[in-house]
Amino acid sequence: MNGKIKVIITNDQNVMKVPTGVRMLIRRSCNAVLTNENFSGDAEISVTIVDDEKIHGLNKQYRNVDRSTDVLSFPLGENGVYDINYDTGAKMLGDIVISIEHAYMQAEKYGHSLQREIGYLTVHSLLHLLGYDHENGGLEAVRMREKEEESLTQMGLKRNGSYYIDE
Repeated sequence: MNGKIKVIITNDQNVMKVPTGVRMLIRRSCNAVLTNENFSGDAEISVTIVDDEKIHGLNKQYRNVDRSTDVLSFPLGENGVYDINYDTGAKMLGDIVISIEHAYMQAEKYGHSLQREIGYLTVHSLLHLLGYDHENGGLEAVRMREKEEESLTQMGLKRNGSYYIDE
């Protein structure tokens, strides 16, 4: 990664406490992914922390899915071409929206820390902003999973065995 990364983090909910260190964790997650992807130039990412009600509304509005979810990605680029912030020259990668309620719930469900969950959701979502997709399954999904683990392991947030729960 050669360039500056600006991560704009907004807490847009008051249902749950955002623990100390989560903002730094989100920044570290973004750094890890962009470093592993050999991203060049300056980058700007917006991360908004919301409650389930808010993410439900966004999911319905933008994806036509009438339920809450853990994280949504709104890419501003396509095929490696990004909008540029003309004030800074940075590539604007897009928006990540994380439901803090879902993050707490899933951390408990999978038996790992909230930090591991938020790290995972951030890494996963940023890979979407960079054009990775898992919707079609197959090799693409496997590649995305490997890239997620690579970044999380670097940050000391390796997955534990209990993560593989049958849905």
